[in-house]
Amino acid sequence: MADLQLSDISEKMRDIDFAILSTRTSNGDIAARPMSNNRQVEYDGDNFFFTNQDTGSVRDITGDPSVGLAYQAKSGALHMKPFFITVEGKAELIRDKARFEKHWTKDLDDWFKEGFDTPGLVLIKVHASRIHYWDGYREGEIDLAGGVQIERSVEIA
Repeated sequence: MADLQLSDISEKMRDIDFAILSTRTSNGDIAARPMSNNRQVEYDGDNFFFTNQDTGSVRDITGDPSVGLAYQAKSGALHMKPFFITVEGKAELIRDKARFEKHWTKDLDDWFKEGFDTPGLVLIKVHASRIHYWDGYREGEIDLAGGVQIERSVEIA
């Protein structure tokens, strides 16, 4: 596999609905929760997730904005390895309805009955600083902060 660019990662993410968002709790533990990206993956290094104000994710991010995301794509064909993507970044809590509207999809109405007027609604924006990917044979890393791209071969056991 040739070095992947951010556009390639976006294409891989397109069919992955859920990510695991990892945060650090106030006592230092790691908490991980599934979050839907609502198939908004014209990926430019920013991920967006809706949640409620009174969740553990919001409490954790308020205390420490450093987060991780993990994605797994299904293998494309029989006997092919799945594709893994991990993202390291900083989370921002957004409470601006104009920005909610920009990221709102119809599927969210099932979760948030009053739409983007739902009381306590929060948009979590994760701005990636580093992306790591692995396809079972090769792994690579995109350092968005430094603009460095590294690819390594991996031995298959």
